[in-house]
Amino acid sequence: MDINDLRAVVTVVSLLTFLAVVTWAYGLKSNKKRFEEAANLPFADEEADRAELGLPFSNEPGKKS
Repeated sequence: MDINDLRAVVTVVSLLTFLAVVTWAYGLKSNKKRFEEAANLPFADEEADRAELGLPFSNEPGKKS
């Protein structure tokens, strides 16, 4: 077994790992809700900060922020 065989094995293992991560992220429907909640975390934090400071929310009509 020389270095080229080791490189081939590492390449195959890396490809399989990549495909497993892609399948987990995009293939499983059970993760969709959890990923959407995680994507909105920065905005929820901003709304909590604005409420704590007594500032109006940016989505309230007729009010400037």
